[in-house]
Amino acid sequence: MAAGLPSNPLKKIQLVRPAHVWYKHKDIEAAKRFAADFGFYETETIGKTTFFRGYGTEPFVLALEASDKPEFGGAAFVVESEEDLVYAHQSLPKECRATEVHELKDVPGGGKRVTFYDPVDGFPFHLVHGQTEVERRDPGFPVLKFNYPNEKNREPNKFQRFEKRPAPVHKLGHFGMCVTNFAKCYEFYSTYFNFHPSELVHNDEGVNVTVFFRLDRGKEFVDHHCFFFFEGPKMHVHHSSFETHDFDAQVLGHDWLRHQGYTNCWGVGRHVMGSQIFDYWFDPSNFILEHYVDGDLLDMNEPTHHNKAAPDNLHVWGPEVPPTFLQ
Repeated sequence: MAAGLPSNPLKKIQLVRPAHVWYKHKDIEAAKRFAADFGFYETETIGKTTFFRGYGTEPFVLALEASDKPEFGGAAFVVESEEDLVYAHQSLPKECRATEVHELKDVPGGGKRVTFYDPVDGFPFHLVHGQTEVERRDPGFPVLKFNYPNEKNREPNKFQRFEKRPAPVHKLGHFGMCVTNFAKCYEFYSTYFNFHPSELVHNDEGVNVTVFFRLDRGKEFVDHHCFFFFEGPKMHVHHSSFETHDFDAQVLGHDWLRHQGYTNCWGVGRHVMGSQIFDYWFDPSNFILEHYVDGDLLDMNEPTHHNKAAPDNLHVWGPEVPPTFLQ
């Protein structure tokens, strides 16, 4: 891959935040029902694609496209400038098949995009800029005051009362892939983009097999990870993860999905790497989507952490790791 390196290897495409993910479904109506029960807000249907937003400012965080077969259509990241889009088209290796900068038509928010394909396994990856943000919505959950044994924060005669409902999605937090060559993928993404490893996970031989990337935004606080991948025999999307309001909202959402008859993958529990409280669900096409709350924020003062691959490194509390999660 060295022959495809930019002329200035220190210049990287500057990513700002995850924007949205795209999924293709054979049974689009079942996928749309799941999205509503998961806590997305449907915005509009254009052609074969239905768009969903969270209560944050992204014009959409999930796109569901009717298709002949279930397929992951890639994740999108906002880049810092249109110049980053131009540079991506010009500098990414030819095996990435990066498109020219083009207008985003027939999607909420408009803007411009470059799509490229992972040079190892060929999955799509999108870069967007200039999308029009939307007004933040009220998720309908208060900021709670908790009473502890020696610290009572809630006023007397005030109650905690909740309505049974889906857990409202705030934003796309991260997504993850199983890739067939970890070393080549790591070299590519760490060379061309401002991804920085928060955690590197190695096997018994000391070889890194998993990375949790955050964005290098200097002193700005960013999520512990926005993109992760691990090595396996066959490329596939592992899961996409969406932030919700708080733990009560998350567990209300867990109960809502359970009562609707959906299949829980793993949760509720507390991760080690990233610290999130997690809850993973299978959608009708067997893709995994996660609700999370209370994730870590890091800046570039925090060093990379190195861990050995082991089930105990995945969670502090919660159900044991199911085999279906590790596939």
